[in-house]
Amino acid sequence: MSGRVIVVGSVNVDLVVVVDHLPEAGETVAGGRFSQHHGGKGGNQAVAAARQGVPTAFVGAIGADTLGGQARAALDADGIDLRGLVTLEDQATGVALITVDAQGENTIAVAGGANRSLRPEDVDRAFATLAPGVGDVVLVGHEIRTEATEAALRLARAAGSTTILNPAPVDDLTAGVLALADVLTPNRGELNDLLDGGHPAAGPAAASLLALVPDLAVLVSLGADGALLVRSSGSLPIPAPQGLAVVDTVGAGDTLNGVLAAGLAAGLPLVDAAHRAVVAASLAVTRAGAREGIPTAAELDAMLNGGREAAR
Repeated sequence: MSGRVIVVGSVNVDLVVVVDHLPEAGETVAGGRFSQHHGGKGGNQAVAAARQGVPTAFVGAIGADTLGGQARAALDADGIDLRGLVTLEDQATGVALITVDAQGENTIAVAGGANRSLRPEDVDRAFATLAPGVGDVVLVGHEIRTEATEAALRLARAAGSTTILNPAPVDDLTAGVLALADVLTPNRGELNDLLDGGHPAAGPAAASLLALVPDLAVLVSLGADGALLVRSSGSLPIPAPQGLAVVDTVGAGDTLNGVLAAGLAAGLPLVDAAHRAVVAASLAVTRAGAREGIPTAAELDAMLNGGREAAR
């Protein structure tokens, strides 16, 4: 039987403006198109896992405001267990302001709101209710307090669950926190930041990180180049499908993380789960919107079987 995915992280409402080019400092770019979407790395990752048909729960915080109610309803619509989602009366729901250019590149400014007020005791209560165990995969982000991230990883490790840490952002993450993860999923820039810079190449950087935390598996996302899986036994490139038209890169990393967790919860070996995750992220960027672009299991299977219709 498949295990569950339990995601601990952030949930936001995304306010998106699509423009011809990203503004430079002090520049106003007119003529943009506005849309509102549901987001937050944790929320997106939970949706990505749930759309693979794997039972998924989410642990996080929203404010007692209109956006919070909308965020809860959106997660519920994807069938996600929300017993671990707390409502904080004195906080606003997180908001992300996103600018996307004609090539699909983006800039993001986030007001964390309730996400930054999730406490270790909130995580402890959620885990007492959800009771993670062997076979479950706990995917933890870092758009919440570091102590909440650490608490989630520690509790999951004690329960025998597989742990994934998405170190975004990397601020305040110590080697002790990293050591609580079975799999670390940075992008190239985050990996470099974890090592205080000076390691532009993903392979040597991941190897340097493994020297500090030997038991990790590191899956470095490389955008259009796919990903690189690095373990103590060696490294393996995981190429992305080629020839797909990029529309919007927002949420690609979240898709990768959620589908990776779903694959592991379904019992796939890490290499196979990572391959599915890379293809899912590649498919997600062919569509607008962080969550709107996340593929279902059927769409992902069609792509893996050589079809291109799912990307249209």
